[in-house]
Amino acid sequence: MTAKMDGIRIPMSSRYKVHIDRESCKICKRCTVNCTFDAMSFNGERIIPEHDNCVACQRCAMMCPQDAITITRNEMVLQPHAAYDDRIRRIGWEQASTGGVLLSSCGNDLPYRNVFDDLVLDAAQVTNPAIDPLREPIETRTYLGRKPSKLEFEEGEDEIVLRTRMPPNVQLSTPIMVGHMSLGSISYNAQVALFKAAQEIGTLVGTGEGGLHPDFYQYSDVINSEVASGRFGINPDYLKKVSSLEIKIGQGAKPGHGGHLPGAQTSQLISETRMIPKGTDALSPYPHHDIYSIEDLQQLIFALKEASRYRVPVGVKIAAVHNSAAIASGMVRAGADFITIDGFRGGTGATPRIIRDHAGIPIEMAIATIDQRLREEGIRHKATLCVGGSIRYAADLVKALALGADVAMMCTPVLIAMGCRVCQQCHRGQCAWGIATQDPAASQRINVEITARRIVNLFHAWNEELREICGAMGIDSVESLVGNRDRLRYVGPNPRIADILGVKHAGESWG
Repeated sequence: MTAKMDGIRIPMSSRYKVHIDRESCKICKRCTVNCTFDAMSFNGERIIPEHDNCVACQRCAMMCPQDAITITRNEMVLQPHAAYDDRIRRIGWEQASTGGVLLSSCGNDLPYRNVFDDLVLDAAQVTNPAIDPLREPIETRTYLGRKPSKLEFEEGEDEIVLRTRMPPNVQLSTPIMVGHMSLGSISYNAQVALFKAAQEIGTLVGTGEGGLHPDFYQYSDVINSEVASGRFGINPDYLKKVSSLEIKIGQGAKPGHGGHLPGAQTSQLISETRMIPKGTDALSPYPHHDIYSIEDLQQLIFALKEASRYRVPVGVKIAAVHNSAAIASGMVRAGADFITIDGFRGGTGATPRIIRDHAGIPIEMAIATIDQRLREEGIRHKATLCVGGSIRYAADLVKALALGADVAMMCTPVLIAMGCRVCQQCHRGQCAWGIATQDPAASQRINVEITARRIVNLFHAWNEELREICGAMGIDSVESLVGNRDRLRYVGPNPRIADILGVKHAGESWG
C-alpha cells in the first residue's frame, strides 16, 4: 500500500495474486487470450500478471496446458480494526475515487446466518415407515397455477366426466424451476442451453425482464416470461409465445429497485430484443407506473390474461420483505395464479451493493409466514407459491418445500453448472467463461449441448436427492411434503426464529 496518489485514485493492494511457475510455463500465451479482465499480458519475453485486474475467475489457470498458474488471496494485510475491516475501507476508497454508487453481482455475500442450515429433517422409523425410492414410487411432479377449491363430476353413459373447469396450469416434472436470467445479463448461448435443458427436464425457465428474442419462440413450451416495469420487449406476439407470465414487482437482490443492464452489454442483439438504442443502459423504473394499489395490479393481471387468451397462468413476483404475507394475500385476491417470493440472498446481474447487502429478509421467514397467512384466509389453493433466493442445493429445496413452498427457483446453481466461479463481476460484461457477457468471442466458449447436459444432470441429481429424502421421511409425493413443518426441527441459537417458522425445536415431539 502506498500513499502516492495517481490522479484522484489512491492505489490499493490487489485482492488476489497470480503466480506463474516460470519453469513450467511454455509461454503459449493461452492465458492472455482466455483472460477477459486484462490480468495477463505478454511483454515480448514472458507472461506478466496484472494482479490488480484479477477477479479470481480461474479461467487462465484452468486453460493453462502446463498447470503453471495458481491464484491466491493477497497476503498483504491492513492494521486490524473490528469496525473498519478491509471491506469497509475498500468501499470508502472506491467511492472517494468514483463518487458513485457501487455495483455488484450475484447474491449477498455478507456472513448473515443461513436459516436453512439451522433446520434438520425428521426421518421416519417405525410408526411412520420409510419408503424405499428404489422400489416404490415417489411422485415429484407438480403443477404451476391456480387450483379449484373442489372438483365436481357427473356420470356419463360409459365414464365419469369432470364438470369443473380447470384453470390453466403448467406441469413440472420436478418442483424446481430456473429463475429469471435475461438475454443481456447472460449470453445468447447460455440462454439457449437453459431452454434446451428445460425441454428435456420438463420444467420452466424465466426470461428475465429482457424480452424474448424471436430465435427463442421455438422454446415457448418452457418459457416463464417476465413483465417488468421497463416493459422491455413486450408485445402481443411475445405474450402469446410463452407458457406462463410473471409480473415482476421486485426481486430479492434489490427490493424496491428497478432493473439495470449496463450499456456495455446492450449489443445490437440486445438492442433489437429490448427495443432500446444500442449501447444505452437499460434502466427499468423502481415502481410500475400503472400499479399503485392492489386494484391496479388486478387490472394488469387480467390485461395479461386477456392478451394471452386465458391459456397460461399469470403470476406476480416480489422481494421478501417484512410484510410479504399481507402483500401475498392481496396478490392472490387480485387474481394471481402463482406468486413468487425472492429472498435477500438472491442473485442478480447488476445491483447497487448497498441494496443487495442490506435490504430484504431471508426467504425462509417469508415462505413460512406467507404459507400460514394464505392457509388462515382459506385461499392457499388459489395460487402456487414459488420461492427463490439462495436455494443452493437439494437440502435447501426440501426444507423450502416443508416450510410451505410449492416450487423452488434457482439461478446461481445453474450458473455454477455452466462453469461460473461466482466472481461477482457479471455487471461488467467481461465473463471469461462466456456466461455473463455479450462479447462474441467469449460467448462462444459456451458449448450449448455440453452445457445443457450439465444442467440436466444437476436437475436430475436434485430430483433424485429429493426422492431419497422424501422416502426417508415416509412421504410418497412432494404435495404431501409442502407445508409439512412437522418434518422439520430447529437446531439454531434463536428459538424466536423457530416460532416465526412454525417449527418445533429439536427434541420436541409431536405430542
